[in-house]
Amino acid sequence: MSSQTRTPDAAQDSPRRRLPRDERLRQLLDVSWTLIRDEGADALTLGRLADAAGVTKPVVYDHFGTRNGLLAALYQDFDVRQTALIDAAIAASKPTLKDKAHVIAASYIECVLTQGREIPGVLAALGGSPELAAVKRQYQQAFIEKCQTILAPFAGPQGVSLASLWAMLGAADALSQAAVAGDINEEQARDELMETILAMVKRSK
Repeated sequence: MSSQTRTPDAAQDSPRRRLPRDERLRQLLDVSWTLIRDEGADALTLGRLADAAGVTKPVVYDHFGTRNGLLAALYQDFDVRQTALIDAAIAASKPTLKDKAHVIAASYIECVLTQGREIPGVLAALGGSPELAAVKRQYQQAFIEKCQTILAPFAGPQGVSLASLWAMLGAADALSQAAVAGDINEEQARDELMETILAMVKRSK
């Protein structure tokens, strides 16, 4: 899940070459993550991305259209990685509530920590417009539905309430950001989130 360690302008060291569309998109996303890590989300513009990736501006505009389109694509990229991590861990976990809660907590914290300082900048930018806030909410709802399904076998007849799941997501975000900032460590964030999930399911019975 980690972004490439190349410097933002490294792509200019080699001649421009025509890549298949999906490979070019992957390159642009990787360079974007690197730019955010090195210079902050505010520095990420389509023009700056084109320079850093060693491509013309029309290439970047063709992929993302606007800066908001780029930010939405970055959040989608993060969500895809997070979903794949959780799905793989859930499939490999034991069929107990404690194991499922541990997987959800560990995967969420690990994914945010792996993106380091990049994802907080994207999340902050997503809140800057109704369009991007809607994109973020769409993926949040998908995550909540996934957790609801995973935890349903261990909950009461009505399942885990949506209010509880939204509260869990808020705790997950707060704990992961505290871990990124170094206020707590990864183990503390993971364990606290797991206890939050366990208590949430217990209340549903």
